[in-house]
Amino acid sequence: MSKHKQERSNGLVYSTNSEYFNSLKEDAPLEETPVPEKQRLRVKTDTKQRAGKVVTLIEGFIGTDDDLTLLGKKIKTKCGSGGSVKEGLILIQGDYKDKIIGWLTEWGYGLFKK
Repeated sequence: MSKHKQERSNGLVYSTNSEYFNSLKEDAPLEETPVPEKQRLRVKTDTKQRAGKVVTLIEGFIGTDDDLTLLGKKIKTKCGSGGSVKEGLILIQGDYKDKIIGWLTEWGYGLFKK
């Protein structure tokens, strides 16, 4: 077995101890979403690889995927625009940077200042 594969499996090849796998599940911390005041989000516009169309990106969210999806849905509804949530980013179709910054500030989110 190569060195690279051993590092990913932590050296464990096979175990008959059923308690070992239960302890792995218990050690994993539950991911919780911090309150909005502890979040530091970055809002920017982007046109890369989008055929020249503007997209507003919101990045830096810390928390569960469900909470990120809910925030994305709330922002899309406020903008009246389409978009998606993927890979920890919220993408909103169109240039809504100023409006989104205002809403996030109103909802108590911290923002990165440039």
